[in-house]
Amino acid sequence: MIDRFLLACLAVAACLFAPAASAQKATQPFDPGSRYICPNNQDSGLDCYLDAVTHLYTMCRHVKSIEIIEFGMEKAQEGVNGAKSEYCVDKQKVNITRPYQAALREATGWREVVESLRTLQQLWLESMVSLRYQAGEAADSYEERVNRIYDELSFKIESVRVGFSTAPDGAATMVARPRADAKAKPKSKAPQ
Repeated sequence: MIDRFLLACLAVAACLFAPAASAQKATQPFDPGSRYICPNNQDSGLDCYLDAVTHLYTMCRHVKSIEIIEFGMEKAQEGVNGAKSEYCVDKQKVNITRPYQAALREATGWREVVESLRTLQQLWLESMVSLRYQAGEAADSYEERVNRIYDELSFKIESVRVGFSTAPDGAATMVARPRADAKAKPKSKAPQ
């Protein structure tokens, strides 16, 4: 009898406190899930995404470097020799999805920032694919090409951060528009 009563009380308590717990979870800040994706900055989805862009590129770059050391430049892509780096690229495309989507949500209201985020994501995707050694490419050219990406990523990341330093699009239009009640009032003539 006591066991049934205790179970009934627990069930009622769970029903009462479950909505509060889900509402609290909805208002909590972004949770990236792992320091693996954005190890240096997890304060928000945007911060995580901007950290992850460089970090995840570096991870796959290291994997590709190991393949080059192991098989040589010319044979790093032959057969299954490039499987590790291809897997790394596929895995990081999945890993960056949540931070990227969170960054886009946080950028709502800043049209320019949203566009900068999309451009950054496209550059990152292209950079991940271009980690592959291109046939006939000199070792110095390859190293210069894959290292130059860091400068390009940094430039795009900075443009996103600068965009957030301006007022959101909605706030700018609110300031620029005259108030509706100012138009409605007829001007009174001054007494002569």
